[in-house]
Amino acid sequence: MGQEELSDVSPLSETDHMAANLYKSNDKDSGAGDSPRSEDLCVKNAADEAGNNVSKLETLLRPPSHFPQPEAPAGLMRSPSSGDENYLPLDRSMSLTSSTAMDMASFGKFIRDRGNSFSAAIVKRISSLKEGDDAAKSVTEFHLSGLKVIVRLKDEEDDGDYGDIKGRISFFSRSGCRDCGAVRSFFRSKGLPFVEINVDVFTEREKELVDRTGGVAVPAIFFNERLVGGLVALNSLRNSGEFERRMREMAGKRCPDIAPRVPVYGFDDEDEAKERREDAMVGVIRVLRQRLPIQDRITKMKLVKNCFAGADMVEVLINHLDCSRQKAVEIGKELARRYFIHHVFRDNDFEDSNNQFYRFLEHDPSISKCFNFRITTNDDQPKPALAVSHRLTKLMSAILEAYASEDHSHLDYNRIGSSEEFRRYTNVVQDLQRVDIFSLSTDERTAFFLNLYNAMVIHANIRIGRPGTIDRRSFFNDFLYIVGGYPYSLSAIKDGILRSNRRSPYSFVKPLSSSDRRLELVLPKVNPLIHFGLCNGARSSPRVRFFSAQGVEVELRHSAREFFSNGGLEVDLEKRVVHLTRIIKWYSADFGQDKDILQWVLGYLDANKTGLLTHLLNDGGPVNIVYQNFDWSLNS
Repeated sequence: MGQEELSDVSPLSETDHMAANLYKSNDKDSGAGDSPRSEDLCVKNAADEAGNNVSKLETLLRPPSHFPQPEAPAGLMRSPSSGDENYLPLDRSMSLTSSTAMDMASFGKFIRDRGNSFSAAIVKRISSLKEGDDAAKSVTEFHLSGLKVIVRLKDEEDDGDYGDIKGRISFFSRSGCRDCGAVRSFFRSKGLPFVEINVDVFTEREKELVDRTGGVAVPAIFFNERLVGGLVALNSLRNSGEFERRMREMAGKRCPDIAPRVPVYGFDDEDEAKERREDAMVGVIRVLRQRLPIQDRITKMKLVKNCFAGADMVEVLINHLDCSRQKAVEIGKELARRYFIHHVFRDNDFEDSNNQFYRFLEHDPSISKCFNFRITTNDDQPKPALAVSHRLTKLMSAILEAYASEDHSHLDYNRIGSSEEFRRYTNVVQDLQRVDIFSLSTDERTAFFLNLYNAMVIHANIRIGRPGTIDRRSFFNDFLYIVGGYPYSLSAIKDGILRSNRRSPYSFVKPLSSSDRRLELVLPKVNPLIHFGLCNGARSSPRVRFFSAQGVEVELRHSAREFFSNGGLEVDLEKRVVHLTRIIKWYSADFGQDKDILQWVLGYLDANKTGLLTHLLNDGGPVNIVYQNFDWSLNS
């Protein structure tokens, strides 16, 4: 009889079929003179009970011993109590024949050797990750010969588990405060939730700070309603071990209502609202908006839209104010100085003429691309440019502290876009529409436009997204702010104002025309350092920072040193090659020739790179400059 399954023989019950299908035989594996094993007898007994006519019982094939073994269905095999003399217990170790039995000592040695190999490989792989390297920090798993190793970096500061904190940790802070940054970093390293009340953002809370602490010093840390103190007090608690006890105490104690409240998001600053006053000329401008005939006209062989003649405005003013014609002309000039109106070509202030055409600021063709403009002009009394700039810088600094990495090289644009700080920024930035920036000093203008550029890039990445290669030029030319009555793009700020109206790379025209009044704002000479104070939102760009008018030159020097120490320049002494940022190649007109560039860079390098570059420059041999690739991906 050839090889066949038990289920193919005489009729079996359903239970017998299950047993028969479970145990298959192979007569090639069983010798004629071999004595039957326990498995064979068990199968034979089961077959005899079912009345099988199997003429030859074949050897049982079982899975390897380290796999779960099949059990016979209940009732199929005889129990010891049945008195059957042929009953033998199923011995799993007998599933291996003598020829295939394994020496367990050898097996154990194999497992130990294999484990040691894996351990050595894992240690070697982890050791290859340089401590502090950004790439190392991003590693979460790696594979070794099919083994997946999960990597979890343990925070050295994470020395306590306080469970769910029912209480509230809160502290008052200011933008740009180093001690506040240290407190913030400490709580983050501990994984503790905290509420930060930045009085530069929530200015109405400064009075509460004074009432609770008796002064305006920050940081002021509170555990629930109890004042802890500043950074010194926090360090004392940490060093004495008292901090852990306080945290465990707060874990089971809810925060009372008398503790500093969480800032209310979505509401305008009450103090700022009180400071806002309508412009003295707003009554006049509202009448003009209603009564002037706004039309499209042709002048100088060009079609100009949404404009009115100067003489028409004079007539409306005479009729409305019952004043002389000369007085009406003076009022028209004052409206132009306050940036409510401007000439269609911006080449004069105001004239009583039927051939000179003007338009309201809200009718400027570029308004649709201006992201600090909402439907109509901001009619509030203009604030000083420095005051607006200071407020915007405080808000942006608070944004970086809350939603950027510690070194400000990576920003969380999604969280920034939905934050209260950014909402307030977009409200305050409307105050730029009619500010007077022509009265600013050189340093004040430098800081003003550096900060404005960096803030606009963040705003642009949130509102329109990061551009691709094709629409990159549009990103820098079409995202606009109205500032002092004029539209400013990123390119106009960088190349027009900060670079003294020089052409941008791969462009044949200057940003500002010869008749543009904004030429009065350009810096008197090009300062190459401005390139290291501007962040265009790319990974290869300098880090985001904001500058003060009093220390802008020193802060720019620090930015340059930071940039070159973080990969902006590398020296290969063996190959005599200097790897330099591509920014310098693009703006070589600002830096000079290759040899001049390397001499200039020497002043902004650390001691190690200074020594290497000085050696190359002074030994008389050739020095090659290789410009690095620029990573345009978003610095998120």
